Amino acid sequence: MITYERTLYPEIEPYETGMLDVGEGHSLYYERVGTPGAKPAVFLHGGPGGGMSPSHRRQWNPELYDVLLFDQRGCGKSLPFAEIEHNDTWRIVEDIERLREMCGHEAWQVFGGSWGATLSLAYAEKYPERTTEIILRGVFLATEREKGWLYRYGAGEIMAEQWDQFCGHIPQDERGDLVKAYHDRLTSDDEATRLAAAREWSMWEGTVSTLLPNEDLLSEFADPSKAVPFARICARFFLNDFYLEEGQLLRDIDRVRGIPMIIVQGRHDICTPPVSAWQVMKALPDADLRIVHDAGHSAGEPGIIDGLVRATDEFAKRGG
Repeated sequence: MITYERTLYPEIEPYETGMLDVGEGHSLYYERVGTPGAKPAVFLHGGPGGGMSPSHRRQWNPELYDVLLFDQRGCGKSLPFAEIEHNDTWRIVEDIERLREMCGHEAWQVFGGSWGATLSLAYAEKYPERTTEIILRGVFLATEREKGWLYRYGAGEIMAEQWDQFCGHIPQDERGDLVKAYHDRLTSDDEATRLAAAREWSMWEGTVSTLLPNEDLLSEFADPSKAVPFARICARFFLNDFYLEEGQLLRDIDRVRGIPMIIVQGRHDICTPPVSAWQVMKALPDADLRIVHDAGHSAGEPGIIDGLVRATDEFAKRGG
């Protein structure tokens, strides 16, 4: 059994919270934690459609960092709840930039896992001059291969019984496009239909997120307050190819060349398999890819926590 040295930093309360109106009817809930004026960083949560949790604040040394965390459009405490209109990758990228300007930072460390890793690369490629370092977990490049792995083939061959449960919610004649079938139900006028589909979509995501079964995590995914925005927004993004051209993030990866990058990747990640992290590493040989051999996808697994906290600690020592 591997013993890890790094754990999350102690519980910390935000020194500032607020809502930022970003237009088109959307307002974002944000928190700032740590020490005002210290090394700036931004946290990009997963999903699409996830949200913040108190544990997310604890991945940085609060004495050395000034961290901005926020709920993306339609997520968490942001308003409107579970909204899918005027909600896409590039609008969120511009939201990140608005938040940087609000904080008054010249540039900041960009930290994201899973969908947050996708957003981190999208933001850094558009605003490399505003990005001091990049920390990624569970890299997802939003390619056809990755989307197919999760919702057509691959992951379901490993989590076979859970896949049958997920598919079983949809009639046989609609299973050729599960994403569309679920999206239709998640946008239904009938609340019971929406709730049932949200639960099944979210439970499938929860089962592929950890190396070992995690009942606490699955209970969170079953909570309608989290399942509904997660499933609605996630299905909309999958249906629209994440508002990215095929292969766009790898195609434009040269834009972040020279920006220090650490990637923490679970070897047994069923949700976002290591091949995508490896592709980034091959494209950017100076990137530091750290494989955690006893971990899956979740940021809550001990080896992933150790890797992420080590990464933030190391960048704090480097300064900048």
